[in-house]
Amino acid sequence: MGLPPYASTGQKIWHYTFLVICGLIFFFLIAPIVTIIPLSFNAENFFTFTPGMLAFDPDAYSLKHYRDFFTNPDWQQALANSVRIAPVATLLSVTLGTLAAVGLSQSHVPFRRLIMAILISPMIVPLIISAAGMYFFYSRIGLQGTYLGVVLAHAALGIPFVIITVTATLVGFDRSLTRASANLGAGPVRTFFRVQMPLILPGVISGGLFAFITSFDEVVVVLFVGSAAQKTLPWQMFIGLREQISPTILAVATILVVISIALLTVVELLRRRSERLRGLSPA
Repeated sequence: MGLPPYASTGQKIWHYTFLVICGLIFFFLIAPIVTIIPLSFNAENFFTFTPGMLAFDPDAYSLKHYRDFFTNPDWQQALANSVRIAPVATLLSVTLGTLAAVGLSQSHVPFRRLIMAILISPMIVPLIISAAGMYFFYSRIGLQGTYLGVVLAHAALGIPFVIITVTATLVGFDRSLTRASANLGAGPVRTFFRVQMPLILPGVISGGLFAFITSFDEVVVVLFVGSAAQKTLPWQMFIGLREQISPTILAVATILVVISIALLTVVELLRRRSERLRGLSPA
C-alpha cells in the first residue's frame, strides 16, 4: 500500500525510512544464506570466494561438491537415515499433535492452558536441556542409541508446531457443523474425518511440514539420543565442520535451503487456502 496523497512530509520521510530499515534487516537475515549458495559451486576446496569466482571465471565454478555428496557413501548413508527418521517422526507428530489440538479446543476440558503450556514446552526450553533430559530418560528405558528413540525424540520436538498451527486453524471453525453432523446420526469419529478434518487439513499439513523440517534439520538431540547407526544429514555436516572441513557441507546446505524454501512455499499456499475456507480472505 502506497502513501495517501495527503500524507505530510514527516509521514513520507518516516515511510521511506521504515522501508530502508526493513530492507537492512532483511539483508542481515538473508545474507549468510545467499553467500553459501555461490560458494557451493567453488571449484577449489575452499570456504571463501577465490579470485576466479569474483572475476566470474567459468573455470572457477564446479559441481564437484555436489558430485561428492551424491557419490560419497558417508553422505548417502546420512541422507538415508534422515529420510527414514523424519517422515515417521512427522507422522507421529501430526497424529498426536492434531488429536491434542482438537481436544484442547473443547471448552469443557479442565486446565487447558496448563496442558497447552506443557505440550509446547519443547519449543521454549533450550534444546540442549531437552536433549540432555531425553538422553538420561531414554538410557533408563533402553531407547538411547536406537532408531525408535530418535524418532520419538524428533516427534516430541515436532508436536508443538502441529498443535500451534492446528489450534490456529480451529479458531475460526464453526462448531455448529459438528452439532449438525451429530444430529444427523454421525458418530464422533465419522464427524471428525468427514466434517472437521477437511476444514482443518491446511493447518494439519502446515504443522506436519514444520515438524518435518524440524526433524530433518535437527542435530543436537540426535547427538545425545542417537548412535553412529542413526547418523543423520545434519550430524554428518557437524562432523564435516569439526573433523574433515569438507566443502561438501556447502552443497548440502544449499540443497537443504532449497528444500526448506519449497516447503515454506507450500505452507504459505496452505495458509491462504485455509483463510479462504474460513472466509477470512476473498476467494
